[in-house]
This record gives sequence, structure tokens and C-alpha cells, in this order.
Amino acid sequence: MSGFVEKPEPLQVPGLVHLHTGKVRDLYQNEAGDLVMVASDRISAYDWVLPTEIPDKGRVLTRLSLWWFEQLADLAPNHVLSTELPPGAPADWAGRALVCTSLRMVPVECVARGYLTGSGLAEYEETRTVCGLALPEGLVDGSELPAPIFTPATKAEVGEHDENVSYEEVARQVGTETAAALRQATLAVYSRARDIARERGIVLADTKFEFGFDEDGLVLADEVLTPDSSRFWPADQWQPGRAQPSYDKQFVRDWLTSAESGWDRRSEQPPPPLPQQVVDATRAKYVEAYELLTGQSWS
Repeated sequence: MSGFVEKPEPLQVPGLVHLHTGKVRDLYQNEAGDLVMVASDRISAYDWVLPTEIPDKGRVLTRLSLWWFEQLADLAPNHVLSTELPPGAPADWAGRALVCTSLRMVPVECVARGYLTGSGLAEYEETRTVCGLALPEGLVDGSELPAPIFTPATKAEVGEHDENVSYEEVARQVGTETAAALRQATLAVYSRARDIARERGIVLADTKFEFGFDEDGLVLADEVLTPDSSRFWPADQWQPGRAQPSYDKQFVRDWLTSAESGWDRRSEQPPPPLPQQVVDATRAKYVEAYELLTGQSWS
């Protein structure tokens, strides 16, 4: 069993209807039918939403997503309508709330991989394939792939694993035309972002996108290219054949699996609160990723 250590009570805001509480984001709908997406400071690991928050994390994710949406605007329209606070919203939502178009979401996690690691590596080691795509012999953890690949996954509920699926399965679920559009958009956006990140000394190993449809076609939604949805590695430390240092929640994962935490991830017991040094180090990594990618100071 996993999920929230303690699921927060949704905030009641006049004029907004609470729709959903996810691992990080809370989703509301306003009276015009638009969505209001609020990024919290919650952090998850090993399918658990932890009891300790990372200060400023939600604002970093929101501001970084907005920056990426600008870089990608000519490739994919996005769902953002406004960054202004809805009337009556708490002041704490400033910098973390987005008013967005309500889309018909595609129930697929659109994953692009340019490097081999994570669940892709595990599958490759067994079958020399990832999501049914054959890859060359001799690849190791962190190897750059000959070309980026589209490796979709099914969207899981909070506390469950996303499950990698083949392109053919996506086409069966959503239709061949939609599947082709998802693959094309995912690889185009990944390739642009990979090149931008590379110029800033960062390897974009893989990332996941979500798309939906409005009346004009496919729209990029949710967060994009943040440390929560992507693997960013420092380019000057990239060394295939080992786990790579990364700009994400690795400090959290490492502490949870250490003897110091006293937590057994194979048990059904929820993980303990994070110590302050892990909180501080994790926040610093999120801020560092933001500053390196955007060239802007966080403060």
C-alpha cells in the first residue's frame, strides 16, 4: 500500500470547486469552466507523498514550467490562460496557481528518452528493448541513445506505478491518428528542450508530458520539463556505466533508503518525516536547476 502519508484537506475557495488532489497539484474549476492548477510544496518518493514539504518547490515548478512554455510556444500550444490569482484565493497561491483551459486529456504519459536509465534500463537489460523498441547491444546506465525514443506509459492513480506500454497499445487505446500526433509532438518538444538544456550544461535524459485536446487540436498541459517530470544531469559529470548525479529529489530517495531513516520501503509502513538537512539540500537542487536552465536568479 502507498499513497499519501496524510492526505491534506482541500482548501475551500469561494467561486472555485475542488476537483482533485494529486501528488503535488490541487485542481479546481472556476465559474467560467476554466481549471485552476495549484502547485504545492509536497514531494513524493517510492509512490508515497511524504509528510514533509520542500519550501518553494511549487513555485519553482510553476515558474520553470512557464519559462519552458515560452521556449516551446512555436512547437506546441499550451493550456495556460493566466497567472493572476483567482478572486478570493489565498495569498500563498501567488506564484503557484495557473488558470488553464479545460482540455479533453489523453490518458497517456508521453515519455521521451534520449538516454537509457530507470525503468527503461531495467527493461533493456532483460529484453534489449524499451516499450517494444529494439535498441543496440552494449548500452549501459546513462548511455545516450542513437536517437530519442517515444516510450509511453499508462497514467496511474496516486500510490500506483505508471506502466510502460508499447506504441501499438497506445494506438489501440486512443486511435492511430492521436497516437501518431502524440509521438510526433513528444519527440519534437523533447528534442528542442534537450538542445536548450545542453547549451546550459545540463543533460536532459528523459521527460514526460501530458497532452489534451481543445477545439483546435493537441495542447501541451500540466507541468513541463521540471525536476519532478524530468531527469536532469550535470553534463560535466555525465559518465555512462553508473548512476548519474541529478537535479531532483535524489537526496530524498537516498535518505529514505539509508539506515538513518529506519524505513523499509518493502513494508506497508509510511515513510518518516525528512530531516532538515535533506529538505535544505533538495530545495537547493530545485533552485539550482531553475537558475541554470533559465539563466535567472531565483531570488
